[in-house]
Amino acid sequence: MNKCKLVLVDDHIVVLDGLKTMLGTFMHLEIVYATQSGTALLHYLEQETPDVLLMDIQMPDMDGIDLCKQVVRKYPGVKIIAFSSFDDSNYVKQIFRNGAKGYLLKNSDKHTIVKAIEAVMEGEEYMDETIKKILLQESITGQRRSIFDVPLTKREKEILKLVAEGFTSQEIADKLFINLRTVETHRMNINQKLDVKNTVGLVKEAMKRGLIE
Repeated sequence: MNKCKLVLVDDHIVVLDGLKTMLGTFMHLEIVYATQSGTALLHYLEQETPDVLLMDIQMPDMDGIDLCKQVVRKYPGVKIIAFSSFDDSNYVKQIFRNGAKGYLLKNSDKHTIVKAIEAVMEGEEYMDETIKKILLQESITGQRRSIFDVPLTKREKEILKLVAEGFTSQEIADKLFINLRTVETHRMNINQKLDVKNTVGLVKEAMKRGLIE
């Protein structure tokens, strides 16, 4: 395989540093850029075109799946491997529909990551073995399954629905006959469970996971 110019995108600096350490020993891989921002990535791609983009799909400044779609549309030669904590089949299907060539879980070892990079460089698609098993099981049972399904309580589901309908925390408190602090605590817990930072992200993530219509 020819030398691969690799770009890393993840909002956690610890993950980026870990990837640099893991992959830096492979002579046929050249990490040419690493960033925590989708916006910064797009600026970089205006100047340089890497071979492979190893990218988290949970970005703070933009939706990773939408970012994938933008990159594929503007730079079709760049091969994208999604790098995620989520083994939810909905994420997997969306990212492949939007042009990704691979999907890895963040618990992958360095040899699996390199194997995925080599596969997409050869024009193939690569999917984590755990993901393959989940998709096979779903095709057999007809039921979606994920170890990352969100365990929301009944009250949290009520509050999530009202947030999605545009109610403020005070309005939700009045509607459910609970105090404002309780609502804020529930909202904080929901945000943590869905790994989001604001209401827009919360609604978008909840819709992706089928928690709200």
